[in-house]
Amino acid sequence: QVQLVESGGGLVQPGGSLRLSCAASGFTFSAYGMRWHRQAPGKEREFVAVITSGGNTYYADSVKGRFTISRDNAKNKVHLQMNSLKPEDTVVYYCGRGYNTPDYWGQGTQVTVSS
Repeated sequence: QVQLVESGGGLVQPGGSLRLSCAASGFTFSAYGMRWHRQAPGKEREFVAVITSGGNTYYADSVKGRFTISRDNAKNKVHLQMNSLKPEDTVVYYCGRGYNTPDYWGQGTQVTVSS
């Protein structure tokens, strides 16, 4: 079955960096676009970044220039490198399968940006 498992979240100071990873299994990873979204308590899940099966990338305006999405098809992983983190980046981050609306989500990983 399809599984997505995020890792790499944690506590970081403002201006710091984190690298999130999402390990995928149960499907042909290289054939799918992959997305990162994030969700604050009581709010809708919002788009962060997407990478197509061909490696093209697109970002939300709020993270453009600070976050980088990448994929490693040999390891069935998608990554989100987050630099220059801000307190408002404090939310749970989810990876999802699919270029458009994801049909599977991981369980999420908490990122907290605080001094």
